[in-house]
Amino acid sequence: MAKTIRIGTRDSELALWQAHTVQKKLNDLGYKTEIIAVKSQGDIILDKPLYELGITGIFTKTLDIAMINGDVDIAVHSMKDVPTALPTGIVQAAVLERANVLDILVHKGQLDFLNEKATIATGSLRRQAQWLNKYPNHTVVDLRGNVNTRMQKLQDNDWSGAVFAAAGLERINLKPDTFINLDWMIPAPAQGAMVVVAMGNDNFTIDAVSQLNDIETEICTYIERQFLRTLEGGCTAPIGALAQYNQHDDTITFHGCLLSLDGKQKFEIKKAVDISEWKKLGFHSAQEILENGGSALMAEIKKQLKPKA
Repeated sequence: MAKTIRIGTRDSELALWQAHTVQKKLNDLGYKTEIIAVKSQGDIILDKPLYELGITGIFTKTLDIAMINGDVDIAVHSMKDVPTALPTGIVQAAVLERANVLDILVHKGQLDFLNEKATIATGSLRRQAQWLNKYPNHTVVDLRGNVNTRMQKLQDNDWSGAVFAAAGLERINLKPDTFINLDWMIPAPAQGAMVVVAMGNDNFTIDAVSQLNDIETEICTYIERQFLRTLEGGCTAPIGALAQYNQHDDTITFHGCLLSLDGKQKFEIKKAVDISEWKKLGFHSAQEILENGGSALMAEIKKQLKPKA
């Protein structure tokens, strides 16, 4: 008898939307499924910036443990939250077709603050650094919580605006009319993509889930995460990466960046290669940045982010 695939997820509205999306796709293929929601430490500890918690994968760790313990068969994640090195025994089973990759600024209806002093909220060092690089006279404050909580905090505070991933707000119909696309901001590696992980020895589940894989998204996110891993960013350093496949000429374009925490230093790289060269594109791009001054900057960032004893 075919088993029921137990889908592990965080219990936020967005995480549940993602889990239900995977559930529907598996049900449509004829598989039985069940959703099991758990709370992660990242959702519980909201009074400290993520980088101060000193853990990579804080949103994924609880589900990793549930999977290793045999409580769930798969976990569904926003791929940008997943550390580049998966725990032993856990494998990437599918990357779903990517949604909107952009960051957006949600504001309160007025945009005159862009040319004046202003306070912008984000919990992401990548967004903070890129914002300060473009708007050095602004102040950036920390913003934590799931997307619903963050939207509410924006309304409750006198900030000028807050930066969000467009995909997250679009998925749960929370994207307001008062936003602007930040097409100059390089997104997080794998932003807009959902990943499903499973136990490497669970052939039944891997066979089922692998049918949901989108090869174009898999290749592009692989390049971005390879760039991140080579820079040794974990999910804390201000690193952006975006790879895109161009169908008309079978090429991949890549745009990556590494910034100092205050946004004053910025290393950027743009490349276009034939599709046949995708496997090492992220690695070579990161190496170029490291060799041209990025190595010293990464060492400085690690020193600045070291958890205080």
